[in-house]
Amino acid sequence: MKWSEFTIHTTNDAVEPVSNILHEAGASGVVIEDPQELFKVRENVFGEIYQLDPADYPEEGVIVKAYLPVNSFLGETVEEIKEAINNLLLFDIDLGKNSVSISEVNEEEWATAWKKYYNPVKISERFTIVPTWEDYTPVSSDELIIELDPGMAFGTGTHPTTVMCIQALEQMVKPGDLVVDVGTGSGVLSIAAALLEAKHIQALDLDEVAVNSARINVKLNKVQDRVDVSQGNLLDGVNEQADIVVANILAEVIMRFTDDVATVVKPGGYFIASGIINPKKQDVKDAIIASGFTIEETILMEDWVALIAKKNN
Repeated sequence: MKWSEFTIHTTNDAVEPVSNILHEAGASGVVIEDPQELFKVRENVFGEIYQLDPADYPEEGVIVKAYLPVNSFLGETVEEIKEAINNLLLFDIDLGKNSVSISEVNEEEWATAWKKYYNPVKISERFTIVPTWEDYTPVSSDELIIELDPGMAFGTGTHPTTVMCIQALEQMVKPGDLVVDVGTGSGVLSIAAALLEAKHIQALDLDEVAVNSARINVKLNKVQDRVDVSQGNLLDGVNEQADIVVANILAEVIMRFTDDVATVVKPGGYFIASGIINPKKQDVKDAIIASGFTIEETILMEDWVALIAKKNN
């Protein structure tokens, strides 16, 4: 299958609205090449490993890339994207160079080109995420290794929302727990729960590509005996009572299904919610509390929030 790589050279201020436009146009994900990443001061609490090449980044501004399937509607889609981006000027958003380029790539090239940006990362006291194509030697006997090939699901396991979820799972999962992972993506949270000795994990995602990717990663980590990956919309069809429901999805979606979470979680069980931007924090808290939970912990990382909530008895 042929794919079109849509590239726009813009600014930091425009990254979020441009990315949203590309998502709405049908892009499954975006690649952001921001030179500020080269100079960002990171807390080295867990000994993160970063190997960034300055040659991969623009000298100024930010490059945003998205991939769209080559079909008879591509030309029209591209023009609509350009128009939507230019309309951002009406909202006083600085677009910078606002230069657009389009090139055709094969599916294999698209699925592997981003791998140079993905290296082993130690994200918590015990967990290190390692891409399948990298060699890595554990530095301690109790280190838990998650091998990951995110493929076309665009889930590398190193985004702040995912990191916070894994740290919360490390804190909350007990051997023998039953866990439901809503919006599993690459399957990384389900794998983490399994390595923490959860008895059974039900991993759900509406996206068929993500489901296939998660199944591959579950097998790579040899936890397929405890992780059941299936296609589903949120908690539809989930009848099993769970000790923990974890959801790393949009804040708006979380607020829509907190009552369903309350139905699935056992009394005294936990809801771990992430994917929440800071301005939405209180709205999500209010929705979770209204569904019968008590917020026990709020985790912050960069501009993102994760919540650990306990269901009231």
